Parts: sequence; C-alpha cells; structure tokens
Amino acid sequence: MQFLNPSRWYLHPVFIFTCSIFALATFLVLTINWYMEITSALEVIILKFHIDPKLIFPSKTGMTILVLSALIAVVLIGILLAFIYYQKTVNLFRLQHNFIYNFTHELKTPVTSLKIYIETFIRYPLDSCDIKKYSENMLEDISRLTENINSILNLARIESQNFGSEVTRNNLVKLVENFCKKNASLFRDLDIEIENQSASEMIYPVNLFLFEMLLMNIISNAIKYNESDEPKLAIRFKSYIQKVTIEFADNGIGVSKKEVKKIFRKFYQSGRKHENDVSGSGLGLYLVSSIAIIHGWKASASSRGKGKGTTFTITIPRASIANVREKKLWKRLKKSVSLS
Repeated sequence: MQFLNPSRWYLHPVFIFTCSIFALATFLVLTINWYMEITSALEVIILKFHIDPKLIFPSKTGMTILVLSALIAVVLIGILLAFIYYQKTVNLFRLQHNFIYNFTHELKTPVTSLKIYIETFIRYPLDSCDIKKYSENMLEDISRLTENINSILNLARIESQNFGSEVTRNNLVKLVENFCKKNASLFRDLDIEIENQSASEMIYPVNLFLFEMLLMNIISNAIKYNESDEPKLAIRFKSYIQKVTIEFADNGIGVSKKEVKKIFRKFYQSGRKHENDVSGSGLGLYLVSSIAIIHGWKASASSRGKGKGTTFTITIPRASIANVREKKLWKRLKKSVSLS
C-alpha cells in the first residue's frame, strides 16, 4: 500500500487526518476571531455616528455563526469517526493477515510431518516399538490438524447462526461434570476441580453443542497456555442476587493487564513475542465470547499478571432476568436448527 511507504509520508492517513483537523480548527478559530474584530470596529462606528445597531447587526447573525460552528463540529466528528473506522479496518486486516499466515503454518506443519512418517514407513523396515512411536506422533499431528479445521468450521457455524442442535433446559453443573468425565482422556494432564458454592440447582436454557464448544475452548486453553509442573483448573459455580457465575481459574502463564481486554477479539493471539509467532489460531476465546453472547451471557477474564494464572468468568443473569431473554434465545437457536 503506497501510503505506508516511508518515502511518501505525506500520504499517510495519520498525517492527512492531522492536517485536516488542524485546518478546520484553524478556520473555525480565525472565523470567530475575525468576526469579533469586525464587530468591535463596527461598534465604534455605530457609537461615533449614532447609527441604529439593527441596521449593522441583523438579528440572524448570531444564529448563523452558531449554525456554522455546529456544522464545522459535525465535520470534525465525521472525520474523527472515519479515521477510527479506518484504523479498525487496518487492524482487522493485519489480524486476518497474521491469522492466514499462522493458520497456513498450523495446517502445513502436521501435513508435512505425516508425509515424513509415511515415507519412513515405506522406505525403511522398522521395529514394532518404532512403528508404535511414530504412529502415536502421527495421531498427535492428526489431532492437531482436526482441531484447527474444527475451529474454522465452528467459527463459520456461529457467524452464520447455524448451530446444528436444539436448545434445552439443563443443569449447568451436571453438564460440566459430564463433559469433563467424557473427555477425561483429553484432559488427563490437567487436574480439574469442580466446586458448586450454590445450594440450588443451576438450570438454564442452553444449546448443548455450543456449551460444550465453550467448555472445550476454555479447558484446552488452560492446558495449552500452562507451564506449571502440575497444571490445575478450578471450576467454581457461584450464586449472587441477580446473577450466577462460572469461574474457570487456572495456574497457567497468565495475561498482562493490557491484553485482558483484547483476548476475546477475533484472531487475537495472546503471548506472542513477535508478528511471526505461530501459536494457535486466535479463535478459541473469540468463540467463547460469541457463544456467551448468543445465550445472553457475558464472558470476561482477569489475571494478576504474567505467570500468575488466568480466571475466565461466564456471567449468567438470574432466572427472573434471564426469562426476558429466554424467548429470544429459543427463537434464535430453533431458527438456526431449521436452517441446518
């Protein structure tokens, strides 16, 4: 893009935006200043020659100045909004470019690895222990490949509102417990503790497919971004007057305060040291946030800093509040099923 060329700095949007704002602001200041000077001069003439002020200062003069000032203010605001939109578009383009590069790498690496293993099987005689070892490595590559493909498919489903399953009322505590048991082999390296601090059952309308996707992304995140010798995840259900929460507190690498508000953005990858890092697709937490919004919930995160773990919180309105949103949720989810 030409405006990013250092030799043509005068075409850079920031420079153009600054000049435009400066020009409009200068025009406004000079106009008001000149008007005040002319008014002062005319007042002197009026007093000297005893002229009727109405003949010199029409009644609409003040209103005209006010309207012109308002129009200039609108122009300034418009330019500012256009600049903000442009910056967001550029940022999204950059994130998409990084995502394509990273995701291509994530697909290419396991495919290349599988190719090498298969060529090794064909060309060389191997012992049974080597065959077992290489086969396990191939299964890991296949799992990695499948995970990345599923991320893209899940993103497409959510953004097209084609969820593929019906909404039902379920006990969220039981759903989480059953999900962890069902996927115990995947989470075998993670010590998961589930604690329900509420005596009442937490029964809410939920799309099982989406809810399990949300759980998979959060729990996988606790495993992937964890450098502890004993990775742990505490899942706590808490009850308040107007809401209930599900907290997922891990002892992973943590998140800096600057990144906490960014980690739910599409394509954003936390913990990257430079542009070409290739750790994940940047879609997991975006899917978590999107699924929460679909249900009328809210996803948030907090961390005491790098190396001090991260707590992801799903906030769910109480039944009296959630009932207002429940009809909309049922209608939205059932509509998506009929389209699938």
